[in-house]
Amino acid sequence: MAKQTPLVIVGPGRLGRSVQRLRARAGPPPPLVGRHAAIPRADVTWLTVPDREIAAAARRVPSGGVVLHASGATDLSPLVPHQRRGSLHPVMTFPGPEVGLPPDAPQTPAAIAGHPDAVAAARALAGRLGWRPFLVEGDRRAYHAAAVMAGNQATVLLGLASELLVAAGVSPSDAPQLLAPLAIASIHNAAQVGPAQALTGPVARGDDAVLAAHRAALQAAPAEVREAYEVLTRATRRLLEAPRD
Repeated sequence: MAKQTPLVIVGPGRLGRSVQRLRARAGPPPPLVGRHAAIPRADVTWLTVPDREIAAAARRVPSGGVVLHASGATDLSPLVPHQRRGSLHPVMTFPGPEVGLPPDAPQTPAAIAGHPDAVAAARALAGRLGWRPFLVEGDRRAYHAAAVMAGNQATVLLGLASELLVAAGVSPSDAPQLLAPLAIASIHNAAQVGPAQALTGPVARGDDAVLAAHRAALQAAPAEVREAYEVLTRATRRLLEAPRD
């Protein structure tokens, strides 16, 4: 009898191609199966397809092994009727191996959940990829919203801040690069000591005159920039005023 494949990845998108490249660093890469191709029997089948395709892909997976999906927001119901079902979702952006792999894989957290066998398999796979697995047992929608805010929306915030820097006379091509060190250092400090403790700036100092000057300058900015500034200013105050342990 032919030896069963330890791992099969289904979905040659940016995450699937990146994971195959990461696994190739430690030995032969796992098979990467197209979304509509036949799926071989494997100990672990990891579906890295879009959320809307998970159920259809799961129906094509041979029964008996562990089946994982790579979605952050989707629960495990699309993986029924597989008994040993679970999820493995890296909390990292993957633009594709042609653009680049995560710069520091050991710092990549990875959310895992599901049947005990699936959790064990997801934890082991995360470990082989150099990731740091953690269990998510609550609402996956809230978990994924948190990841989107920290990743996608932080990128958008840098884009909005860059627009303001351009309005101040800086080159559009230079603005994101000039603001990125401040953004990265601020996030690093927040991760080390906590967001409230790491906050600096006019709200933390109680400098209302500076805030009023900002608002005056923002009158010429697009509405979404003004709205983002006000929402984030209120959120900053709430963070600073929240009880601390």
